[in-house]
Amino acid sequence: MKNRILAGAVVLVSSLALSGCGYLPGLGGDSHKVTVWLMKGSVSQDFLDRFTASYEDEHPSVELEFVIQEWGGIGPKVMEVLKGNDAPDVIEVGNTQVAQYAQSGALRDLTLESMRDLGGEDWLPGLAQPGSVNGGQYGIPWYAANRVVIYNKDLFEQAGITETPKTRKEWLDVSEKLNTSGQQGIYLAGQNWYVLSGFVWDEGGELADDSGGDWQGALDTPAALKGMDFYKQLQQHGDGPKDADEVTPPQTDVFAGGDIAQIISTPGDAAAIEQKNPELKGKLGFFPIPGKTANKPGAVFTGGSDLIVPEKSKERGEGIEVVKALAGEKWQKELARTMSYVPNKPSLAHVIDGQEGTAAMAEGAAQGRATPNSPHWAAVEAVNPIKPYMTAVLEGADPAKKAKEASERITAKLITG
Repeated sequence: MKNRILAGAVVLVSSLALSGCGYLPGLGGDSHKVTVWLMKGSVSQDFLDRFTASYEDEHPSVELEFVIQEWGGIGPKVMEVLKGNDAPDVIEVGNTQVAQYAQSGALRDLTLESMRDLGGEDWLPGLAQPGSVNGGQYGIPWYAANRVVIYNKDLFEQAGITETPKTRKEWLDVSEKLNTSGQQGIYLAGQNWYVLSGFVWDEGGELADDSGGDWQGALDTPAALKGMDFYKQLQQHGDGPKDADEVTPPQTDVFAGGDIAQIISTPGDAAAIEQKNPELKGKLGFFPIPGKTANKPGAVFTGGSDLIVPEKSKERGEGIEVVKALAGEKWQKELARTMSYVPNKPSLAHVIDGQEGTAAMAEGAAQGRATPNSPHWAAVEAVNPIKPYMTAVLEGADPAKKAKEASERITAKLITG
């Protein structure tokens, strides 16, 4: 197998060098070395080994080289390599990062491939929409992950709750019933703005919009304010801190104490909870975040990755073929089974049947959204005026006034970056 996994910029000795000449046995003179940057932890070694063996067997003139990158500091690193003349052929990026890279003019427009070869019209919107910039598809959806409700089955049973809630009203009623002396109905930190985003979208609101031609903060619209009001109603059925987010302290550690009925998190966090408290093993359940009506779950923020192809890559054509393979049905199914991710199309979600947490995640992913598709949204998150706005409202401040202040700060960042 010709695959090599590289850490960061450390390049191992290639088989080309070991051969002592410019010829790779079996590849002939017209060989193509395709370099792919992947993020650390995105896929397992087993998946890469199987993909590489299969792809190189089907494409004898192609050699795959995977370079593993760290998420920390990846933005500037990608921007720098896109400017140079030594760009990789394929790069995995966060789905919400595509806009800033596309703005540079250094990405290949993959609209034709997305429609002709990949059935892009059926992709999850939370992955596809961030990859679409100014009418062009620059990011090809690879995999998705989103939040669900993780619940303590024992506490539900003790409260006589036999079915998980399907609507927001049922969810509030269940959470109130579970919020008894010595027990929290739900642990929801006051600054979990990803969760708030879903409630805002459910009401028809936005964090920011560009309907007037320029991006502007939109937390002060009636719809967005309704989303914040629901967040406040839900948050009061537990003792989550009003002035901190879900990692301060880690909500998985708090939930592991055994006296909290629900948290909102990704299914993968169940493993961290069980590791902290082995007595909870087998006692955790999952359900999609409820929506306003029972016929569909609530909107959720969709995280995940897209694949991009730099214009300056030396093997751009071959890189596009690798992207098509990774994002195509065969390897989407393999990726979902191996990594418990949500595939890039709802029609493929059946492959994770039997995995309760991932199945709940996939159900919610159909209503997935992403952050505003502005190239300057990263600058908004860097100062994140949404968090102090949420705290102020939860502590009793006037929601409309604080939402207007937060919206103005968002607008300023979307203009200046």
